[in-house]
Amino acid sequence: MTDQMRGPMVPGSARAVLASGVEFLQPEEAVLKAMLAGWAAQQTSRCLSPVTMEKRGLTVQRFAAFTNDYPWRWSCADVEEWSTSMVAAGLSHATLRNYQQTVALFVAYLCDLRYDWSDVCLERFGTHPTQVFHEGNMAVHRSETEGRPTNRPFSREEALAFFAFCDERVAAAAHSGRKGWLAAYRDSVLFKVIYAWGLRRREAAMLDVSDWITNPAQPQYGRFGAVAVRYGKASKGTPPKRRTVLTSMAWAAEAVAQWVNEIRPEYAASNGPMLWPTERGQRITPSHLGARFVAIRDAMGLAPELRPHCLRHSYVTHSLEDGADHLFIQQQVGHAWGSTTAIYTSVSSDYKNQALERALRRAFEEEDTER
Repeated sequence: MTDQMRGPMVPGSARAVLASGVEFLQPEEAVLKAMLAGWAAQQTSRCLSPVTMEKRGLTVQRFAAFTNDYPWRWSCADVEEWSTSMVAAGLSHATLRNYQQTVALFVAYLCDLRYDWSDVCLERFGTHPTQVFHEGNMAVHRSETEGRPTNRPFSREEALAFFAFCDERVAAAAHSGRKGWLAAYRDSVLFKVIYAWGLRRREAAMLDVSDWITNPAQPQYGRFGAVAVRYGKASKGTPPKRRTVLTSMAWAAEAVAQWVNEIRPEYAASNGPMLWPTERGQRITPSHLGARFVAIRDAMGLAPELRPHCLRHSYVTHSLEDGADHLFIQQQVGHAWGSTTAIYTSVSSDYKNQALERALRRAFEEEDTER
């Protein structure tokens, strides 16, 4: 079939990314590379982020390397062997399912007749891609949350000890005259911000100094009455979500104020916009943030299941225990549904007993009134 007979060229199709009538020295590699480029073009038209597309492409390449074969020869047995190897490696259910869905999306793109890959593969290799991922060999979405059961918030004692240890590291580094005291101070305030405003790692890492704003209803916090989060977790195919998180912990506002006004200017890159500069004048990354957290956690001998995200869980739990309204907490952490916030909640026995006592007291008071 000629290109004219097929109608207009679809972005991401084989005709758009693979020159027709050209013989390649390594045709299999050339076609696979063109397939990945075409899939990237299709995803770009859906406004997916470059980071998402890069991660998906790497996942497909890992599957191809595992099978040591090409998409037009992949089989269901390949999927099952790959999945079994990931289970044996200890990957979580959610991670496994995400990898499977990613490669399944890639194969679905190849099998879509609008993109012409079946014709190209039949012409060049005598076979064509087929969907090898199906309900029988893919992990299912089992529950509302698929996080590791070991994930939990800090207890109040653990949180206090963690922040105290961070402050002690700053004091020790400053006393010894070591250059690393600035980084230690930055890390200390950064982890306090994650906890006190209930932020995700990337949300915190992407903050700029200008993101701190006043809250007219709470003038005592000055310019640190709220923080504008510009890189909230995005939904599929959407840009990062924005939200404003109100300040509710005075001690944390004081820590940020001291960092911004007194300590951060010590950095050579303090004239840049980022709130958390590195020694090289760059923005701290979420992975670097995570590595710093793990180093402190392990130095303290805290439980290995504690991660930076547990500080966010702690904000939800401790705020609820302190009497904050559920809807307020939901809006603060940027959850679309209250059920998601409930997953984060792990209130203490004391809070539950107090809530039960209040409920029983109201019930008996109503009963006495009726009598």
